[in-house]
Amino acid sequence: MTAADSRTRDLHGPLHGVKVIEIAGLGPGPYAAMLLSDMGADVVRVDRPGPVSGRPEVYALARGRRSVVIDMKQDEGLAALLDLVGAADVLIEGFRPGVAERLGFGPAVCCSSNPRLVYARMTGWGQDGPFSQMAGHDLNYLGLTGALTLLQRSSDSPPPSPPGFIADFGGGGLMMAFGIVSALFEAQRSGSGQIIDASMVDGVASLTTLIYAMTAQGRWNLDQPGTNFCDGGAPYYATYETADNKFLAVAPIEPQFYATMVGLLDLSLDELPNRDDPAKWSELKELFAGIFRTKPRDHWVSLFEGSDACVTPILNFAEAQQHPHNVARRTFVEEFGVVQPAPAPRLSGTPATITRPPAIPGAHSREVLLDWGLASDRVGGLIDSGVVIERTDVPT
Repeated sequence: MTAADSRTRDLHGPLHGVKVIEIAGLGPGPYAAMLLSDMGADVVRVDRPGPVSGRPEVYALARGRRSVVIDMKQDEGLAALLDLVGAADVLIEGFRPGVAERLGFGPAVCCSSNPRLVYARMTGWGQDGPFSQMAGHDLNYLGLTGALTLLQRSSDSPPPSPPGFIADFGGGGLMMAFGIVSALFEAQRSGSGQIIDASMVDGVASLTTLIYAMTAQGRWNLDQPGTNFCDGGAPYYATYETADNKFLAVAPIEPQFYATMVGLLDLSLDELPNRDDPAKWSELKELFAGIFRTKPRDHWVSLFEGSDACVTPILNFAEAQQHPHNVARRTFVEEFGVVQPAPAPRLSGTPATITRPPAIPGAHSREVLLDWGLASDRVGGLIDSGVVIERTDVPT
């Protein structure tokens, strides 16, 4: 890593001045912390003592924050953590319900010493309910909310097993970040923090609000997956294979966009089966599939590009990074030697930015404790005793 790569950028995002403690965890909690960091918050990750596994310096999800290693099982370590909490605006933890309380830094303890604290709790099932103490993963949360059935292609096909980002990151981390910012806004007005119960099940259920609305309107059949207008049933919202075994996303839902696609295919609307009749969907799908299989993907991309036909290529990750639109907008960036998605969304006045590389656990222990108000002699004693571990053999 070069000196230029390891620099810390002095840019102020909209959350500049907000101080966040992230108790190290996996998945949605770190993603929420990354989002806050990208927006300018000072996020400190509290890691546990132990060997460093893998290559945390290239773990993009951990970008933008500093790390301190504290042995919270020792009284002096817990006291040091609680001193950090006293100076914080936000604490993020992702334990099962009751674990933080047993470790000595539950919300009752933390919020009593810091009434403005936003205490954000990330779990799969929530802080209460029959499943609250059970383990779970993205697939379980999608299944319990009904959301997984939305990915079925037919009622007699098994639901797929999508990679774990819908519930973990959409229903979990993103919802938690939204809750944190909302609670911070309220704390500025009232002077009082609050506890956030961020559950991946609740978050995924929220993501399905549109489906509930369309079902109530009679526009969606929950009992027949793969037969609705945007779940793969309709010929105008589907994927099609091309001659070179690649794929297109074809999504001209609105009639005017559909007419544009049909015209560019040199077809006539008057001569085609009625697209508004679901009984004709299979026939239309077969027709379009036959046409798209006659030419390679690049041919169709060239034909439809710049039009309102809503036909675009389905890219792999390498292709997505090189696509001209993504390149022009810098949707993907290389930071600290790692290609990764750029911060989003984009703010005109206080833009988000990636401020520093992912931290090796303990790389900033002394720096963080001093910055957050602990006396230098106490910091030295904590490090000398091994309650706080400082890594001095890695770049920061």
